[in-house]
Amino acid sequence: MFKLKAPDGTNNLCGKNLKFLRENHDPPLSQRKLAICLQQAEYDVDNHFVRRVELGERFVTDIELKMLADFFGISTDELLNENISEK
Repeated sequence: MFKLKAPDGTNNLCGKNLKFLRENHDPPLSQRKLAICLQQAEYDVDNHFVRRVELGERFVTDIELKMLADFFGISTDELLNENISEK
């Protein structure tokens, strides 16, 4: 049966970039702290959401993708870029 997967077999394209952005934020954010920041922006997420996205275990909706990009002040295209850590 056909399944949608990223080239590396994960369920999303942004997980590795999310982890990079979170860890390189000033100050660095834990998964829990990022979840709290997103909750304060009135998004219904928790640290398990962040962990599962970063590990590629969870699909990411377009709404969630925009929420994450907006939080980090980047475009959704940048969040999906496979080489964000090389910039």
